[in-house]
Amino acid sequence: MINLVAFQELASDRIILRRLKKSDKKRVQFLRSDPTVNQFIKRPKTNTEKKALEFIGMIEDGTKIAKHYYWVISLKTDPKMIGSISLWNFSDDRQFAEVGYDLHPEFQGQGLMTETLKLVLEFGFERLKLKSIEAYTQNNNQPSRKMLLNNGFVLVEGKTDPSNSENLIYRIKNKLN
Repeated sequence: MINLVAFQELASDRIILRRLKKSDKKRVQFLRSDPTVNQFIKRPKTNTEKKALEFIGMIEDGTKIAKHYYWVISLKTDPKMIGSISLWNFSDDRQFAEVGYDLHPEFQGQGLMTETLKLVLEFGFERLKLKSIEAYTQNNNQPSRKMLLNNGFVLVEGKTDPSNSENLIYRIKNKLN
């Protein structure tokens, strides 16, 4: 059964995961073009305000039809965007999805992404009834690899990313079903 669920905000003690807004355009531009944030990610740079607004429009359109779930990460004490996390690249039967994330360097190493990931895994497994979630991370991105392993993901031996041979693929299975 395909389970389409409307977008919803998520929250923990320190963070709020909210909908992306046009007013986030400068932060989107930074996160999707900054060399430090993108050192392990192969994606087109969003290095102009126009490209940032186009990206926001694409996210808004996909969110309306539950094609993907894209959350802005912000602190409860400050609504500005410090990163993002998404569930996307769903299988046709909506049993499997991919998680992707980024975080402003100023906020890395504080456990915020682990807190964020836990919220999104709970949403994916409990609300969307996903059977598993995969994460693609570059083989040299030790902090991301460590975070995935610490949160129950396991390396998928032998599976490769056809679009990036440097990526390793991790998977976590839903323990609820």
